[in-house]
Amino acid sequence: MSKKTIKDVQLTGKTVLIRVDFNVPMKNGQITDQNRIVQALPTIKYVLEQKAKIVLFSHLGRVEKEEDKLTNSLAPVAKRLSELLAKPVLFINETRGPKLEAAVKNMKVGDILMFENTRFEDLNGKAESKNNSELGKYWASLGDVFVNDAFGTAHRAHASNVGIANNSDEVVAGFLMEKEIKFIGDAVDHPVRPFVAILGGAKVSDKISVIENLLTKADKILICGAMAYTFLKAQGLEIGLSKCEDDYVEFAKSLLEKGRGKLILPVDHAVALEFSDQATFEVVDVDKTPADRMGLDIGPKTIALFKKELQGAKTVVWNGPAGVFEFAQFAYGTKSICQLLAELPNATTVIGGGDSAAAAIKFGFENQFTHISTGGGASLEYLEGKELPGVAAINDVCCCGRC
Repeated sequence: MSKKTIKDVQLTGKTVLIRVDFNVPMKNGQITDQNRIVQALPTIKYVLEQKAKIVLFSHLGRVEKEEDKLTNSLAPVAKRLSELLAKPVLFINETRGPKLEAAVKNMKVGDILMFENTRFEDLNGKAESKNNSELGKYWASLGDVFVNDAFGTAHRAHASNVGIANNSDEVVAGFLMEKEIKFIGDAVDHPVRPFVAILGGAKVSDKISVIENLLTKADKILICGAMAYTFLKAQGLEIGLSKCEDDYVEFAKSLLEKGRGKLILPVDHAVALEFSDQATFEVVDVDKTPADRMGLDIGPKTIALFKKELQGAKTVVWNGPAGVFEFAQFAYGTKSICQLLAELPNATTVIGGGDSAAAAIKFGFENQFTHISTGGGASLEYLEGKELPGVAAINDVCCCGRC
């Protein structure tokens, strides 16, 4: 069933609570990647155009002790948002209490208020992360409509998404949440075929359920990254010092048998003596891996194979890098996959968040994919076929014609 969006409710004159995902990377108090803030702008601007009042809130980082408050305040985020909107954003450095309540009460149409990091409440007995019912009810009382635009936390049942939703009559998706549901959900559940998945990253164990789910849905699954070595070892190949989950070798073997040719593995790779951005490397076929070397990237023969497997694909979902792309000399594989997908004609191309999304943006391919997800963990659970609590809590579009 489809979900209601902000276009399905009347917002004029109302106080609109918007759960955004402003969990942006910070260094020395400075935002190093503002993508998640930028992605929320269409929803915020639309609500402003509807002549409503906006209360924004988000989490930022992990808050496990009092000292964490010093490095995880949303104050710099409120300042940056104000600059992007060219409009004042009132920041309240509290998560509840008379100061916040008075500020909300005094808002006028067109005003924007952001309150402090929702995870500051975790210092009060995990109130946010444990979906404390009193906290969800309190935050819901601050507004008239709840807009969830934070896909990045949709896989968690927290007070700031599910808790508020459970205490609100009108719960709708923002434009970013709508996009995530459409592109990731439709890509997996209703793909235009051929449907090809590309899975990389470090561990098979992280993606067991993803692989099992996609084996029933995708036409091909291209495997890369460190997780490929568990599969290569399952084939009886020498993998040298490459990262491998020995406990999952037999499982990988069973997946290869179950896949019956659906799983495509690398055929060559860049190997080095050490894990370093200065390491000397050579490219060898996977069946000629020296025992004293570790694989850190895929090679040109693998890219050629992947290009062949991608020919004619109409839907592609990619999650996980092909190598240690943070090191320039081992970024070839990940960058080449970006290029392959960018040049794929008439295809829906979706990056499922996390490191692969960071890589696409880093290498300048940000605008050359159909959709780049803002949620790594949420995207992964969506690919596993799980129901996301934050999405489930959004009101469904009624089909009876009487609502």
